Amino acid sequence: MKKTTAIAAALALLGVCVAHAAGDAAAGQKKYSVCAGCHGPTGAGNEVLKYPKLAGLEAAYVREQLRAYQSGARVNATMKAMTAGLNDKDIDNLTAYIVTLK
Repeated sequence: MKKTTAIAAALALLGVCVAHAAGDAAAGQKKYSVCAGCHGPTGAGNEVLKYPKLAGLEAAYVREQLRAYQSGARVNATMKAMTAGLNDKDIDNLTAYIVTLK
């Protein structure tokens, strides 16, 4: 019985995470237009200028990094400024779009 309860709890938690992770990729694409200046329209980045590739990244990682730049936990003055005006919905929407980049 304990095992069943643990599995049910884990699945419920996963459901909450998946629901929370869902953002609006179309809205994210509009916000991404600013990001494209450095990271490229396809998220390929720019090795010469040292702008990292975003295409192919996992949603949890993208979200975590955007929040880390925003809070100052990850230090980069440009990214701190770029994320300063984003709210949680914006970050979810950007994440939803970025994960579509392949």
